[in-house]
Amino acid sequence: MWAGPLCAHLLGEAGMRVVKVESVHRPDGARRGDPEFYDWLHAGHESVALDFTTPGGRAMLRRLVERADVVIESSRPRALAQLGLDAAELVAARPGRTWVSITGYGRAYAGAHPGPDPVAFGDDAAVAGGLVAWDRSGGDTASPVFCGDAIADPLTGLFAALAAAASVLGGGGHLLDVAMRDVAAWVAAPPDQGMDPPDGEVDPTGPVPWTVTGCDRDGWTVHQAGRTQRVLPPRPPQVGTGARETGRARAAASGTDTRAVVDALCLG
Repeated sequence: MWAGPLCAHLLGEAGMRVVKVESVHRPDGARRGDPEFYDWLHAGHESVALDFTTPGGRAMLRRLVERADVVIESSRPRALAQLGLDAAELVAARPGRTWVSITGYGRAYAGAHPGPDPVAFGDDAAVAGGLVAWDRSGGDTASPVFCGDAIADPLTGLFAALAAAASVLGGGGHLLDVAMRDVAAWVAAPPDQGMDPPDGEVDPTGPVPWTVTGCDRDGWTVHQAGRTQRVLPPRPPQVGTGARETGRARAAASGTDTRAVVDALCLG
């Protein structure tokens, strides 16, 4: 939904050219959501729409992938196989290519568990990784509740962007298997949890020991590195700060740049 787009947004902010590829029959469902949020994630990206049900559309998709330095996708492996794409094969075919595969439970899950590959959303992936908050409003007992809003999505987007940048800087040639559940599990219990630096400050060069957020009658609290911080309440946006009022760049309509991208990359 938005782990992959956030990864692409961050890499675009770092200077990479981003081309978003959609199906003409099934455009990104996030386009029907909050337009300002969608604009924030996708503004400045070129939009290509292809017909994956035709041999020509699938061939064009493959040629686009073959030209890309970095591929970001959040499909189950079987979905890509139906389009004739094999991530490991495509990474091996071109030295330096980085492939970012974002899934709910990891690419190896299907091999270890019979049945179809499971999908995941931000909330259930976070719970599967143990990243939950605790509601103590009931008194002595605490109940697990969702931590934030679909929190595994933004966390995975951040981790995926960092991994992709590290891969590119290291010369590429990597198939990055980024599972939302595993990212949530790392955040819920990172390595060396509880080992605070001697001065009580967080060491920016090492893992950050922290616990998940907690909720009580007074609101949300974050406990990190032996310190507690109350979370400020949300504030409504100021009047006149929307995309249309500020002139902020808008995301391209689906397929706007198909012809231009095809011509520029000499794929037609």
